[in-house]
Amino acid sequence: MKLTPLHDRIIVKAAAKETATASGILLPDAAQEKPLKGEALAVGPGKRQDSGELAPVDVKVGDVVLYGKYSGTEVTVDGEDYVILRSDDVLAVLEGAMAGAK
Repeated sequence: MKLTPLHDRIIVKAAAKETATASGILLPDAAQEKPLKGEALAVGPGKRQDSGELAPVDVKVGDVVLYGKYSGTEVTVDGEDYVILRSDDVLAVLEGAMAGAK
């Protein structure tokens, strides 16, 4: 990957949009919602505090994270779509069986 996050930023590969409902009804593009979870591909070193110490980011590479609907900046690099988030934009880290169902 050619992106390197700075400070407390996280680069996330968003999960695929849902193309059908649970009951199997196909959704048109206009009705598909933006995914709110994805896998952390790269994590910055952390945010520098006023005291000069580095506050590390709580997210690790490979974690599946949930983030807010209007959080982050969407970018496309080499045809791949990514979301760049601040660590404050991450709402939760999914663990266990739920994380495997990306």
